[in-house]
Amino acid sequence: MKNATLRQLKVFETVARHLSFSRAAEELHLTQPAVSTQVKQLENHAGLPLFEQLGKKIFLTPAGSEMLHYSRAIIALFRETEEAMDHLKGISGGKLNVAVISAGDYFFPRLLAAFTAQHAGVTLNLTVHNREELLHQLTENLTDLAVMVRPPREADTVNEAFAPHPYVIVAPPNHPLANQRQIPFSRLAAEPFISRERGSDTWNSLQDAFGNRINQLKVTMEISSTETIKQAVIAGMGVSFLSAHTIGMELQAGQLTVLDVQGFPAWQSWYVVHRRSKRLPPVALAFKHFLLADGARLINGMMAYKSPLPPPDDHLTT
Repeated sequence: MKNATLRQLKVFETVARHLSFSRAAEELHLTQPAVSTQVKQLENHAGLPLFEQLGKKIFLTPAGSEMLHYSRAIIALFRETEEAMDHLKGISGGKLNVAVISAGDYFFPRLLAAFTAQHAGVTLNLTVHNREELLHQLTENLTDLAVMVRPPREADTVNEAFAPHPYVIVAPPNHPLANQRQIPFSRLAAEPFISRERGSDTWNSLQDAFGNRINQLKVTMEISSTETIKQAVIAGMGVSFLSAHTIGMELQAGQLTVLDVQGFPAWQSWYVVHRRSKRLPPVALAFKHFLLADGARLINGMMAYKSPLPPPDDHLTT
């Protein structure tokens, strides 16, 4: 094992977590053959197979389970070493590790640009995940900060709201409801409805918005991609419920419109989250304070959809 590399361990850990080479490749932004090569090299170093395939599924072998335990320990040690070095560097020259829920990637790079404009010399490690993967990043100490809509209530984390997050009902501009005002739910429920997949943050926010009435929606499609949902709506296949942060380009291009539905926008909050026991590096602490002080103003300025203000203090609910 003396010739194994940290890269091989990280790739192996990702495959083991997903039990999927393709999903690991997607997360790591590598090709599937590249992932397979890294795992094969680690197996050669170990002298034992780490995975076995039964049908179309892969499983860890006993050697793989042992390797996963030690891989995570080694990755955590490297991470702690990196954090210790970042503490010595301070803000300038520090490395900011931040993970964001997928809806945030529509504006988050611009927040990072504004932060680095104030702090020269900061290097960035930004990753984008669904909620399940984001929580894994937190629990395994793979990121300093997580930015999300629904912070974990069961975990020992610090969750601080820093900006309101509006959700809206979208339709193509030529939709019959496009020019109507205060559309009642009963009228909306008569329309074909395209939703995110069950269990996603957007689906859970949809449940919050409609409560028990969600079962009255005429859901014709569930799609796991926001981009695909937007294209389906543009094509006239139905209306949908989306984060207002995700539709800026389509609104500006005149491809989508926001319907004036009673009770909307539906308000959630953006949270910055970290483990309570986490000793934040100076650069991460500075970025957290930046989000709390300026995040709401900057995000609002980036939005093409100018929503009404949320109810007082609504977005600060924890």
